[in-house]
Amino acid sequence: MTVNILFAATNERWASYQAPLTAALQKAGLDFDLRTDFTPSEVDYIVYAPNSSVQDFTPYTRLKAVLSLWAGVESVVGNDTLRVPLARMVDDGLKRGMIEWVTGHTLRHHLGMDTHLFGQDGTWRTQAPPLAQDRPVTVLGMGELGRACAGALASLGFPVSGWSRTPRTIPDITTHHGAQGLDAALSQAQILVLLLPDTPATANILSAETLALLPRGAIILNPGRGSLINDADLLAALDSGQIAHATLDVFRTEPLPADDPYWAHPSVTVTPHIASATREATASRVIADNIRRSEVGEPLLHLVDRSLGY
Repeated sequence: MTVNILFAATNERWASYQAPLTAALQKAGLDFDLRTDFTPSEVDYIVYAPNSSVQDFTPYTRLKAVLSLWAGVESVVGNDTLRVPLARMVDDGLKRGMIEWVTGHTLRHHLGMDTHLFGQDGTWRTQAPPLAQDRPVTVLGMGELGRACAGALASLGFPVSGWSRTPRTIPDITTHHGAQGLDAALSQAQILVLLLPDTPATANILSAETLALLPRGAIILNPGRGSLINDADLLAALDSGQIAHATLDVFRTEPLPADDPYWAHPSVTVTPHIASATREATASRVIADNIRRSEVGEPLLHLVDRSLGY
């Protein structure tokens, strides 16, 4: 029986996904019809971007699952018309890209590279950085991306702590959880990496109170979600020297407005939401495999827990 798959995303996404997704579905051995337009009652699966025109899932009476093209599902998980399983994107290309961004900026700050890149003024500065073993790093968020980045940093010799909502045991990582664990994780973090999801429980997790727990002169890297940071409190902590620098890839409003104070602040680096992105070839294989699994009665991978929001 032919499986009808609706691709619900922007035209640009369709142009880049049509060929690799078709190839992945064929390789998975599926008999399928992949299109951007169907009579809703004929659709079996939706390959979905939350910024698509599909916002009401009620007409899709035959729908078996929604497969997100995005890792973040906060803008769709609360949609009351979505009554079928929702799978988020967990893509090896996305994971590898995030590891590279986090590792690169951790090493940049650890080695003090900005001093030499922007300090070509004839001054011979001989202070060497500490070794990685003497620079504690904390990663908030021990999901797929957080665990991968923590492991990569630990392999370079950094003492890495990880924090999550619930207890976890991860090789080579000192793990913390819950409210008390958050205090402990922050108190030793000379470099702090934010990789938490956007949920009511994580909103403004970095505020004046928690920023004060960090060692003075700490570095913050946020490739996670803009909502994790109270922006006014971070700017105040940067101005006071409590935080030495913040490298930020995600923001509450994107693109970041040209008059936003982050652009002009001397202790902030803005990157335009490029820390990681799904790659069409690898993401297509993830989607095709999940559709195959559903069709043969196997459990879907990367299912979203609606109660947690991710």
